[in-house]
Amino acid sequence: MSNTNWQKSLVLLAIAALMLAACVVQQPAVVEEEMVEEETASTGPPQGGTLRLMGHHDAFSLSPGLGAIPSAIRPALMQIHNGLVEIDASNAVVPVLAESYQISEDGLTYTFPLREGVKFHNGADFTCRDVKYTFDFYRDPENAAPVVGVLSKIDSVECVDDYTAVINMVQVDAAFLVLGGILRIVQSDYHAEVGEEVYATAPIGTGSFKLVEWHPSEFTLLEAFDDHFRGRPNIDFLRVDVVPEASVRTIALESGDADGTAWPLLMEDNVRLANDPRFTSISQAGAGPFLIPLNNTIPQLSDKLVRQALYWGLDRQRIIDDLWFGQAQVAHSNLSPIYPDYYNADIPQYGFDPEKAMALLDEAGWVDEDGDGVREKDGERLSFNVHVGAGNQQFIPVIELAQQLWADIGVEIFLVETPVAAILDGMRKCEMDAAMIAFEHGAIDPDPHWMMHSEGANNFPCISNPELDALIEEGLSYATVAQRQPIYNEIQAMIMDEAPVIELFFTHWPAIFNSKVKGQSLDAVDTNRLWREIHLWYIEEE
Repeated sequence: MSNTNWQKSLVLLAIAALMLAACVVQQPAVVEEEMVEEETASTGPPQGGTLRLMGHHDAFSLSPGLGAIPSAIRPALMQIHNGLVEIDASNAVVPVLAESYQISEDGLTYTFPLREGVKFHNGADFTCRDVKYTFDFYRDPENAAPVVGVLSKIDSVECVDDYTAVINMVQVDAAFLVLGGILRIVQSDYHAEVGEEVYATAPIGTGSFKLVEWHPSEFTLLEAFDDHFRGRPNIDFLRVDVVPEASVRTIALESGDADGTAWPLLMEDNVRLANDPRFTSISQAGAGPFLIPLNNTIPQLSDKLVRQALYWGLDRQRIIDDLWFGQAQVAHSNLSPIYPDYYNADIPQYGFDPEKAMALLDEAGWVDEDGDGVREKDGERLSFNVHVGAGNQQFIPVIELAQQLWADIGVEIFLVETPVAAILDGMRKCEMDAAMIAFEHGAIDPDPHWMMHSEGANNFPCISNPELDALIEEGLSYATVAQRQPIYNEIQAMIMDEAPVIELFFTHWPAIFNSKVKGQSLDAVDTNRLWREIHLWYIEEE
């Protein structure tokens, strides 16, 4: 996002804050989606056709309880369900199932007047009862939903009447609206009847498309919902195929067998197709980092000196230059520099210095006593597994290069290709050593609770740091950028010093479509948000 656009957003934020006296930070101006739809309708876009997209891993769940939705599942899940509010392609908060929202002066009460006349796919009316049920179910720790962390500050959910929902907070949570308010609403009676496990395979939402067929390792097929409250979508069917190999996704795009991909191609193909008139390429500077969470509880990785040594022993700029065609920038923080209000540019930076890396390992007591090239300490080899999504041709070369570079400093790693669902589950349970992932933690709000808090729903590095926990909680308790900024400066510095994860780089994240697909936000600042707009898209055949 350019500084100019960001400054405009801040101006809108200031105006909104004064009007609402709200305790929410960085709230973009509310955008009434109907205006966009009316404009689209007036142009009379073509109706019909099948939009064929591709993901790179199994669609292992269609549940809103996932919270942070993996890219391969996002196009389908975001069409099946709607939230009270959602985040659009410009990172603005958009009322969807809510007509609007109001936040009390003390920041502890969120009131959502709800849209009337909204239908679920099974014909049931959407009411506040569904809102209360959804929030109460997914915030209950006993249900173990990944989204539970961002809902943890909720005290109660009340229905004033059928079309007014009130969410009361235990304490101020400045990130609640943009991280928790976007929770997608389930049909309460159906979910209560079938349970979460079945629901994740056969969901019923209010979205513009409804589920027709789901084969998690093959494809997900959706059909336009005629009674969708914003009007029937232009496209008849949405199909998302599972295609792990980037080269195969490229072939499918070039042959016309697919219309777009929910996960980027190999970088050389991204660059090439971006200059091909047969395709539309929408790109953004990275908002969330690619990273390697390290299991801080295992002996090999429990000492921050070792984790710091891994930073110094990894040439991240070489990864970008040699493997990513320069389409990224080294991550010197968990937050992206595209958010200048919170990005801390003064943090000491890790460069590539193998000598410094080896000195740190020596200091930590890891030495190569038997001369086999791998350091040891207390009978443990400095050796661990790094899991990568099976067939992920973007990540595998990165870890292969890391394997070579870390071997030079006496660290042995093994690359293990693993289904993505197993990686996410294993890391949440602290059963894996490390993995390479692309996972947002700070792409919407600077709060890193998801991954860096000891009780975070995605505490992949398995950290337990009371000082960091306290800072994260303090950062959520303030309303303004001025109040939060120094706290997040400190948080970023602590995260980089403790090095619970290896922050690799912020990539330029392209979305590439066949040029016959129209209606996308071509100026999107975050291509991950494009998928919620599919109800506005259309196919213009030549």
